[in-house]
Amino acid sequence: MSGLYIHIPFCKKKCYYCDFYSTANLKLTVPLTDAICREIQLRHDYTDKRIETIYFGGGTPSLLNGDELSRILQTARQTLDTSSCTEQTIEANPDDISMAYAEMLLENGFNRISVGVQSFDDEELRNINRRHTARQAIEAINILKAAGFKNISIDLMFGLPMQTLESWENNLNTATSLSVQHISAYSLSYEENTVLWQKLKRKEILPVEEDTSLRMFETLVETLAKDGFEHYEISNFARKGFHSKHNANYWNGTPYWGIGPSAHSFDGTSRQWNIRNTAQYIKLVNENGMHFEREQLTIEEQYNDFVITRLRTCEGIDTEELRTRFGEKLYTHFTKNAFPWIKSGKMSCENGRAQLRNNGIFISDTIFSDLIFV
Repeated sequence: MSGLYIHIPFCKKKCYYCDFYSTANLKLTVPLTDAICREIQLRHDYTDKRIETIYFGGGTPSLLNGDELSRILQTARQTLDTSSCTEQTIEANPDDISMAYAEMLLENGFNRISVGVQSFDDEELRNINRRHTARQAIEAINILKAAGFKNISIDLMFGLPMQTLESWENNLNTATSLSVQHISAYSLSYEENTVLWQKLKRKEILPVEEDTSLRMFETLVETLAKDGFEHYEISNFARKGFHSKHNANYWNGTPYWGIGPSAHSFDGTSRQWNIRNTAQYIKLVNENGMHFEREQLTIEEQYNDFVITRLRTCEGIDTEELRTRFGEKLYTHFTKNAFPWIKSGKMSCENGRAQLRNNGIFISDTIFSDLIFV
């Protein structure tokens, strides 16, 4: 089984924290739709044709209309085996959602939607250049529920400029009051050359103090646990039965296809990434040109991916599986470097399974840097 990821790079405006590839040239929606359909047909033998999940990400996929989405899905269904596809997700901006749009998505087979809320505080939204308001976000979620969506996810961010612990608690209270099935919550990262990074360098904004950010994370975990959410991955929380299958496959090392500008693919032993330019992508795909680069992974790189992705999840790492797949040398490297973290209480290793503890999750990047092989 494989996952199919389709990258739609269009954004009406760039969020100040975002370093993902995007373009504001909405005149390219039709040519891009054509090119995406063609790429699906050209690369149908990349990996397993049996598709378990389909995910439209971006960018802002909700800027595509029904005809464009339908054409892409029809091409995928005609070219690949989607008979076992149980989860079809689209990311959407709150202000793109209307009852008509929600009904169109359901008619096209979407049974899961991820809404980019980020915050229910208007000032916080303005500070990161989001184009919707808190009221629009709440209305969008209520529209989706009324339309018949049974699997709604929302994205939230903490550690935003000027955000306080109190405002974060208010965000979480609003989120839980909406009775959604899934919440992804990310700590703000100042990515190089983003607007927020530039503002930080010019000292126009101050980062949230680390102690406050840690308390925000602890509040997140405590609040969602009380409301019945399972903390199944570092940044992801779901009600029982509503884990993201598509993202879980990433963390479990399942192969996936990435279609569209800048999309990444993985077949188990190699990575592939498409050109980060929409116009060039369209041109090269139409000319059967080389629109991607490929990298064969060494055993050490495969080990690094395995460690980072598996430790992100609540299941953690089966250490015997690690030993079998990667050999004694890398197994010894892992156990030796994990030991100090286990001793400090940031990790656990019981019954042959290594996991991050709650107090280790917030510093997971530091732990990962010790465990990978360089």
